Amino acid sequence: MTLKAVLFDFNGVIINDESIHLQLIDEILIQENLQPQRSDERQASLGRSDRACLHDLLTRRGRVVTQEYLTQLLLKKAKLYALELEKLEKLPLYPGLDDLIFQARSRNLNIALVSGAIRKEIELVLERAKLTEYFPVIVAGDDITTSKPEPDGYLLAVERLNQAYPGLNLQPSECLAIEDTPAGIQAAKRAGMQVVGVANTYPFHLLQRLANWTVDYLTDLELERVQEVYSQKQSQTTADEC
Repeated sequence: MTLKAVLFDFNGVIINDESIHLQLIDEILIQENLQPQRSDERQASLGRSDRACLHDLLTRRGRVVTQEYLTQLLLKKAKLYALELEKLEKLPLYPGLDDLIFQARSRNLNIALVSGAIRKEIELVLERAKLTEYFPVIVAGDDITTSKPEPDGYLLAVERLNQAYPGLNLQPSECLAIEDTPAGIQAAKRAGMQVVGVANTYPFHLLQRLANWTVDYLTDLELERVQEVYSQKQSQTTADEC
């Protein structure tokens, strides 16, 4: 088994903006004359797509929900998100991101992004952070009808990487996902991938039970060591076949 691709989550891995999202969802609910999120609802929303979270929140509050209605609210949230980022002198990107991207590129690993955030928000951050060129494949919340912990987003990323790079013949087992929530880790594992859990959102010990590797910070992640594990598994598989 060879490591061919690194798939990044977005919120909680690339940018530290979970608090902004929670605040904006509350604003949307209040504008809709509904109660803001309870603490347990906030916790449950981490790692899931905005569409899935809003759908559940509205349904619990007795609101009839259509996909068109949800789309309108998500577009409103995207505009509010852009306004919030404009207030920030510097984006709250996680330390070590640039180095990790460099590690992946220097090892000729393909890079993709898999998130439940809508594409407008993702592209806004990547453009401002001058990271767009490093993520030629993006699977956003707009692209799928399910949410993590379902594996659909990760499976679609593999499909799109194969479309973008004919001859790559990428398999899920050749991908490494980087996630910060249990829902995200479960999604990648259900897709057949190995996962690094980074303790940006949840405690290290909780992610350690779920992920193949766990780090406190992106700066602790050494792709060279991960590649060695993949290579060892490939050697073992070859030996078993012989």
